[in-house]
Amino acid sequence: MTSTTSSPGASAGPVPTVDLPGGAMPLLGLGTWQSEGDDAYRAVRNALDVGYRHVDTATGYGNEAQVGRALADSSVDRADVFVTTKLPPDAAGRERETLEASLRGLGTDHVDLWLIHWPPSGEASPWVWERFVELRDEGKVRSIGVSNYSVEQVDVLSEQVGETPAVDQIPWSPADYDHRVVHELAQRGVVLEGYSPFKRTDLDAAVLAEVAATHGVTPAQVVLRWHLDHGFVVIPKSVTPERIEANFAVTGFSLSADELEAIDALGHRRGA
Repeated sequence: MTSTTSSPGASAGPVPTVDLPGGAMPLLGLGTWQSEGDDAYRAVRNALDVGYRHVDTATGYGNEAQVGRALADSSVDRADVFVTTKLPPDAAGRERETLEASLRGLGTDHVDLWLIHWPPSGEASPWVWERFVELRDEGKVRSIGVSNYSVEQVDVLSEQVGETPAVDQIPWSPADYDHRVVHELAQRGVVLEGYSPFKRTDLDAAVLAEVAATHGVTPAQVVLRWHLDHGFVVIPKSVTPERIEANFAVTGFSLSADELEAIDALGHRRGA
């Protein structure tokens, strides 16, 4: 179920959200991959000031402490920010200590979403998923999910552990659009969260330029709005204040069904 929630500091409309078992997740967030040191700190502080209420990090990014410092120094209440982090595949078997280290770095007693970053050794690894369920049930995590998992691997976790991931975070963009993946995840109640929305898309594509001109926005903003109008979560990464602001300024317009369909056609596997 998708709804909307107002974000203080937003100059346009509210950011849509999707309901997870542990609470509402904003469809638009700040990604922090390759954001390091003070750059990561400043990016998160700036994003929160702009109005973002969703920040995505990972143990493997090495910046949880900077993200945590930004959360602590911000005037935004921690309860109002949706925080995601991830377990590296080589930490399989050390789930509890890895999560506790993340919580210390982030300066919080829980994360809103914890993901298995990649399938350990390329396998679904239900024994790791069992630990995720346990730690979620202890209250250290609000919702749990996976990243870079195929639909088939999601099914292994569901069938062997009896708990379906709330989210699957995967590389996603108009160029990656695959109707089968969208349908299969939705059928299982799994939220599709996309990363690398720009680097995987030709921002010079004619259809993006045409739609951008219609709405008086940039092709990059069209890509983000495409995610939101489809109900996909998207976490564009930037450390540049102007770009962070531009990425957030996509709540003042929406795409028509015809525009969405035209952009979907950029996908290689759009199906029927």
